[in-house]
Amino acid sequence: MPETATAPRTPPWYARPAARRWTCPPAPTEVRRFHASLPGYAPTPLTELPALAAELGVGRVFVKDESRRLGLPAFKALGASWAVHRTLAARAADGGGPGPVTLVTATDGNHGRAVARTARVLGQRARVFVPHGVHPRAVAAIAEEGAEVTAVEGPYDEAVRLAAEAAGAPDAVLLQDTAWPGYERIPGWIVEGYSTLCAEIDEQLAAGGAGTPGLVAVPVGVGSLAQAVVTHYRSRPSAAPPALLAVEPVAASCVLESLLGGEPVAIATGETAMAGLNCGTPSSLAWPFLRDGLDAAVAVTDALGARAAADLAACGVSSGPCGAASLAGARAALTGEGAGARRSALGVGPATVVVLLNTEGTAANPHAAPAAR
Repeated sequence: MPETATAPRTPPWYARPAARRWTCPPAPTEVRRFHASLPGYAPTPLTELPALAAELGVGRVFVKDESRRLGLPAFKALGASWAVHRTLAARAADGGGPGPVTLVTATDGNHGRAVARTARVLGQRARVFVPHGVHPRAVAAIAEEGAEVTAVEGPYDEAVRLAAEAAGAPDAVLLQDTAWPGYERIPGWIVEGYSTLCAEIDEQLAAGGAGTPGLVAVPVGVGSLAQAVVTHYRSRPSAAPPALLAVEPVAASCVLESLLGGEPVAIATGETAMAGLNCGTPSSLAWPFLRDGLDAAVAVTDALGARAAADLAACGVSSGPCGAASLAGARAALTGEGAGARRSALGVGPATVVVLLNTEGTAANPHAAPAAR
């Protein structure tokens, strides 16, 4: 049967309300100062959408719009720029040569382009491994940044493996946004870079008189952005900490499956328009934060994501499939059969402020969207 935009009667779901009592140390404060010093830096918009608030039965809904971040159509430039800055500084401190290095990475699209752009601006080289399923225009955008692009016939995890091997060459360094045992320092810097996005949300909500969010929905691939969100909201004292909801495609729900099983698992992923979320293994660095700090996780279909992207576009927000996943996930969690129990688990009521992270614009992930019927 053809896929439709009708939500499943019971969406794939995990909940752990005790997460709001978990705490962790904050991200470094110098990250925001670094980003503010970059040419072209400006906070991305936080757009209020009252029609969505009415639909979801909450007080207010805001979309953090990352469709234009430091000249790129996705949030990834925040992590790449900070991590490259820290990597080059560490290399210089360790006595590395003055010549350029090759920044090697694997990507589903946005991270690789951000690394390539940062390398070009700083006079470095970039080599990017791209797995099967990434749209040719997204691949071309990486090449246009001056990177050497290597196509991989397999999935994202295979591209990561090949990138790690290539980074063993002289004057090369792996700049990957997922971690595994023995490789966690640079992914940690990438996660720190994303903290700027959360700091902006705080300031923008305060300026708009909205206070603090009651629910934040974040699209999840390997979990690095979700780790940054958990770190931000679980590192500050609050009488009413927000619920944090992870959203994945049903074809690549490695975090949801790991949470349900109580330990990180690697899964075989399928085809999805949410290419940037098509990851089969959670980051080892992110996993403890996701396990202990996430309130819930939900998986959504491509058709639900396409409907969400179309609805955001109608509200004037440019959103690719990955960015729209946050709205699709909020709908799956807060509406439909069984919504009462899910809303209760999240602590969501008619006055709740909801923040949806729109992690990419339409230019970041060209795709043929399925019809939303």
